[in-house]
Amino acid sequence: MANHQIAARLWNLVSGFVALFVTNVEKEHPEIAYQNAIQSMTEKYAKLKAATGRIIARRMDLEQQMATAQSEMSKVQNQLNAALATNQDDLALVLLQKKNALEEQVTDLTSDLAEAQKDADEAKDSLLQIKSEIDRLKAEKERMLAKFQSAEARIKIQESLDGLSIDAEVQALAGVRDHIKGRVAEAKLGSELKSSDLDTRLAALNRSAGAVNARAQLDALKKERANAAAVGNKTL
Repeated sequence: MANHQIAARLWNLVSGFVALFVTNVEKEHPEIAYQNAIQSMTEKYAKLKAATGRIIARRMDLEQQMATAQSEMSKVQNQLNAALATNQDDLALVLLQKKNALEEQVTDLTSDLAEAQKDADEAKDSLLQIKSEIDRLKAEKERMLAKFQSAEARIKIQESLDGLSIDAEVQALAGVRDHIKGRVAEAKLGSELKSSDLDTRLAALNRSAGAVNARAQLDALKKERANAAAVGNKTL
C-alpha cells in the first residue's frame, strides 16, 4: 500500500470525525455525535484491517515463492555439480541456463518481498493508530457525557430555584459550547496523531532491541561452546 493511500484513509477519518460536530441535532445530543464518530471509525478500521490482511497474504505468497525458488536453486546446483563431475556438458549447459533463470527469479522476488514487507508494516502501523484513536474517543465520550449530564442537572436545579424557564437559551449556548469544543479538538488532533506516531516508533524500537538482545545471547552461547570445545581439546 502506497504512503499516499494510507494518508488519504487517515485524512478521511479525521475529516469525517470533525464533520460530525456541525449538525444541530448532534450538538443537542452529543452522545449521538460521539457514537457516530466511533461507529464510522470502527467501520473504516474493519475495512483497513481486511485490506491489511490481503497485503499480508501477498507477502506470505511471495515468501512461499522465494522458498520454492531457493530450494529449486539448491537442487539445480547439485545437479550441475554432478554433471560437471561426470563431464556431461550438454546437461551442464541446460542446468546453467536453468540456474541463471532461477537467480533472476530470486532477485525479482527479493525486491517484491521487501516492498510487500514495507506495505504490511505501514498498514499495521495505521491500524494501530486508528485503534488507539477509537479507544481514546470511547474514553472521551464517557468523560464528556458525564460532564454534560452534570451540567444539565445543575441547569435544571437553577431553573427550579429561579422559577424561570430558560431552556431555549441554554440549549443555544450548549450548542455553541459543543461546537467550540469540536473546533478545539480539531486543532489538537494534529499533535495527538504525532503522539500516536511516536508510540508506533517506540514499539518498533522495542522490537529492534529484542532482536539485538537475542543476537547478543546467541553470540555469548557460541563463545561459551567454543571455549568448552577448546578446553576439551586441551584435555585430550
